[in-house]
Amino acid sequence: MILLRCPHCHELRSEEELLHGGDATIVRPPVPMAATDEEWTDYLYLRANPKGVHEELWCCAAGCGQWFEIARHTVSHEICAIVPLAGNARR
Repeated sequence: MILLRCPHCHELRSEEELLHGGDATIVRPPVPMAATDEEWTDYLYLRANPKGVHEELWCCAAGCGQWFEIARHTVSHEICAIVPLAGNARR
């Protein structure tokens, strides 16, 4: 079970109380109308499956509703860092 302390409300939450937002390093095409089908396919569907520390987006869904970023080891689930999302806008 993953337990995370929200950097906004400071409550300790289990993964059932959180919403996983996926890879924090994925960036939407800067000009959506100019993006090719291949660029959209890459953005929407292609994901790395790293073994090691991975940056992820999470939301404190059962609490304050704010988004934050974590660095989590994908094998041990060790949490290396938890930081508020800048501007709290999902990328």
